[in-house]
Amino acid sequence: MVKELVMPRLSSTMKEGRVVKWLKKEGERVEAGEPIVEIEAEKVTTKLEAPASGILVKILAPEGAIVPVGKPLAQIAEE
Repeated sequence: MVKELVMPRLSSTMKEGRVVKWLKKEGERVEAGEPIVEIEAEKVTTKLEAPASGILVKILAPEGAIVPVGKPLAQIAEE
């Protein structure tokens, strides 16, 4: 089963965010709750946590990408 990490809405006015830095690479294991990506939204940078444990199989938004709220950033698959 694959779980998607999506761009969250961090404020009522947020429409999109920018991927600043991936803290994990494709193929690496991640644990639920572990920070895996830094995003910038409305001049605030925050770390997003993995929604599930597994393998980061695909990064859908590269560093520097502007991603609308609700759109996928990456896919995590169960081992």
